[in-house]
Amino acid sequence: MAQKNGYRRGKHRVPLAILGFIGKFFKGIGHFFVAIIKFCDRKLTIMIVPHSQSKVVNFQTNIFSLTLGIVLVVGIVTSFFFINVKSAASQAEITRLMEENRQTLASLDELRTENNHLLQTAKTFQEALNESLALMGIGQSVSNQSSVQSGDLSSLFDIQDFTQGTVRETADIRQLTTYLEGTVQPIAQLGRMFEAQGEIFSDIPSIWPLRGGVGHISMLFGQNEHPITGKWYIHKGLDFSTWRSGDPIIATANGRVVTVTYDESFGNYVIIQHKYGYYTRYAHMNSSTVKRGQTVSQGDVIGYLGDTGVATGAHLHYEVHIGSEVVDPMNYINIKLTQ
Repeated sequence: MAQKNGYRRGKHRVPLAILGFIGKFFKGIGHFFVAIIKFCDRKLTIMIVPHSQSKVVNFQTNIFSLTLGIVLVVGIVTSFFFINVKSAASQAEITRLMEENRQTLASLDELRTENNHLLQTAKTFQEALNESLALMGIGQSVSNQSSVQSGDLSSLFDIQDFTQGTVRETADIRQLTTYLEGTVQPIAQLGRMFEAQGEIFSDIPSIWPLRGGVGHISMLFGQNEHPITGKWYIHKGLDFSTWRSGDPIIATANGRVVTVTYDESFGNYVIIQHKYGYYTRYAHMNSSTVKRGQTVSQGDVIGYLGDTGVATGAHLHYEVHIGSEVVDPMNYINIKLTQ
């Protein structure tokens, strides 16, 4: 029974002890704040004593006001330095942006210069192309028909003065693009014409008859002194020499071989029939590589350089005929690049 009573008394003491502890805790906090308030409310006298005979200046304050003033001063000074640092960073950023802007303007000026140069080149190209089209009998001149302004490339140089900067460059490029689109058709037409002319040049004698353009002309067409008899006679072709035998001889145009034979004067020779009434003869050959009736293309090897027949050395006697007329081969060997 006594133990039971002791347990009940202990059970009531625990809450009382906790409440007492809490009360003492808050009471201590209250005493602490009261002490701080009393401390901050303590009076201070600040005296300013000048070195001269002026009156001493003094004023009273308390610790709280003094502390608050110091905090404000420190805050103001700190803010001042912080603002200065930010201002310096901003100034550096502004300087960097100004430098980038300067470089951008310099690049823009260079772009404008190149753009103007491009326009001038395009204008020159237009004039040259129109002249070429006129000379070739193609009745089409290049013009910028879809341009917003006057319709010719010259309008690229008549843009109003108040149009400036990017707007002007954009207008220039847009008109130049439209102009270039307009050149596609005439240039394609020129390409087709050149292709047709290339086919024509392949069908008529138009290249050097020795492969690779080797050798030299040792006797011209027309009146010459015969190298054996010493008499003047009409030489009906050109003589090509390399001072050696065996160099490849090529067909100077597309055609069909009509003669492969030997003659006491010409030695081994080949005659090829071409379009438009042309014939070519290749004489004094060491040997031939074609047969009668064979079709050959321009640049095909038809034989090799030699000195058969009446000859003082290895050379090629080359003739060009139009129908029954003999013409000077010199008028044809430079029409097309040598193969």
